[in-house]
Amino acid sequence: QVQLVESGGGLVQVGDSLSLSCVVSGLTLSRYDIGWFRQAPGKERERVAQISWNGGTTTYADSVKGRFTMSREDAKKTVYLQMSSLKSEDTGVYYCGARRAFSSGYNYWGQGTQVTVSS
Repeated sequence: QVQLVESGGGLVQVGDSLSLSCVVSGLTLSRYDIGWFRQAPGKERERVAQISWNGGTTTYADSVKGRFTMSREDAKKTVYLQMSSLKSEDTGVYYCGARRAFSSGYNYWGQGTQVTVSS
């Protein structure tokens, strides 16, 4: 059974930093691209960062470039999202998703972790 479990969310102030983790089980992580997504109230889910199966390519949404850093430790079956200089518009539920390398869609999702950035 595939499971993705996010943690690390919380309530922070504008300008603060926060680190999210996603622990993956039930699949061979090194064969999967991993994405971090977020969904704000009343908005569609958007991808904020993605890291390739081998860690060689990491991409970010324009809205988080220079502030968010995504990394992976396959030996620990964990993917991270380090967020800094947080803004109120970063508020939302953050999800990690897994996509088999060289495929088009994300197949597996975590339950999400809430991030609230207060001004």
